Amino acid sequence: HGTRHALEERVIEGDHVTTSTSPPIRVMLVDDHTMVRRGLATFLKVFDDMQLVGEAESGEAAIQLCAEVLPDVILMDMVLPDMDGAATTRAIRQKFPQVQIIALSSFKEGKLIKNALEAGAIGYLLKDVSADDLVRAIRAAHAGRATLSPEAAQALVEESNLPPAPGLDLTEREREVL
Repeated sequence: HGTRHALEERVIEGDHVTTSTSPPIRVMLVDDHTMVRRGLATFLKVFDDMQLVGEAESGEAAIQLCAEVLPDVILMDMVLPDMDGAATTRAIRQKFPQVQIIALSSFKEGKLIKNALEAGAIGYLLKDVSADDLVRAIRAAHAGRATLSPEAAQALVEESNLPPAPGLDLTEREREVL
């Protein structure tokens, strides 16, 4: 990789070479599809500053597992069988505000994105994201910086620019008169 510095000190841990400057970012995966989790886990193994610390397939399991493994960053599917990704994100962020959550979804509807961000997600990426972009987003989240996929940003702008629903912009008195 061109991003590595020649003078960086390296430590060998098992079969992973890691930089001794800082511990790896502890990542947890939440997705109800095993294949998606497998794929993400494989992505993460390639990068020596990432460590997969747990996987959950539902919102309830994610909340429990988060308490046990205390990850730095969670990749959170937005569509889960029991409670949705936004509700799970909100619950985890309330209990563990230091844990950063990146929403990972197949959907780019403005409302979903807004819900995820309002629940406390620091990023929103689509599942077709490249490994490099995903890892960049995890590093950014760990440092407290937000990442939105271009499609998510576009959907959010469009959602924000929608005219208000009819009647919502009336005053209380205008409603009475009506």
